[in-house]
Amino acid sequence: MDLRIFTEPQQGATYDDLLAVARAAEDLGFDGFFRSDHYLHMGGDGGAGPTDAWTTLAGLARETSTIRLGTLVTSATFRYPGPLAVQVAGVDQMSGGRVELGLGAGWFEAEHTAYGIPFPPLGERFDRLEEQLAVITGLWETKPGETFSHNGAHYPVVDSPALAKPVQEGGVPIIIGGGGKRRTPALAVRYAAEFNAAFASAADSGRLFERVREVAGDAGRDPASLTLSAAQVVCLGNDDATLARRAAAIGREVDELRANGLAGSADEVVDRIGAFTEVGAQRLYLQVLDLSDLDHLADIADGVLRQLS
Repeated sequence: MDLRIFTEPQQGATYDDLLAVARAAEDLGFDGFFRSDHYLHMGGDGGAGPTDAWTTLAGLARETSTIRLGTLVTSATFRYPGPLAVQVAGVDQMSGGRVELGLGAGWFEAEHTAYGIPFPPLGERFDRLEEQLAVITGLWETKPGETFSHNGAHYPVVDSPALAKPVQEGGVPIIIGGGGKRRTPALAVRYAAEFNAAFASAADSGRLFERVREVAGDAGRDPASLTLSAAQVVCLGNDDATLARRAAAIGREVDELRANGLAGSADEVVDRIGAFTEVGAQRLYLQVLDLSDLDHLADIADGVLRQLS
């Protein structure tokens, strides 16, 4: 089971906060450091305000050396696909080929209105997501010296030189996730290297995984070629006082976290992770919400990462 650290910087983290967490995660042996792509806080006052996902990842690409970096997930409503393909390819170059792109349709209407970003109806957002995936992958897959065109309703592209190119052969791995039963698994099977079930129970994650595997088989894709992952909030404390303190720091109750995430002692967290392993999860994103508590990362690495590795 790969373990990755997942952060929510829109709650008020600065770039320096993210750098400290990314470096700690790398030093402790976690597989990846990922961040959300949001422009508005969800509860609280937003602290120092949001940081742009790909701007910060570009900085982290130069200030880390081994850890995987990416978004979970970038909203397709925020950026045009051509410039996004250039941007992500550039960060991949800066990192030496360590970047992954989580891409979704977008859902948080308030952040769109707060920053003047159009927020079309759900059906159109999915149409735009599908077209963005076609453009981004098409640009990356175009051979050097050739051009790429796309006759799309939302993002027509004509004779693009399809530059810049990612370092990773075949392009940056794409992550698609969600609970949709039809379009989401179809898009994952067609475009993604990884399907993510975010904040669902192990049983519900298993059902989502089974649906994706079924769609892959029907489409003629080897289901084993698609990495299956989950995301869960984590709150570890090897004694009651530490656990209560860490839960309070993120505005949550211990019992609620135990019911809806990975909370408790290291052994308890490992047991909960085992339920996700049993339903097919190969990778887990641990949502860490208190970015000032680097000892939390160390405790997770010492008590959980070591057991799973």
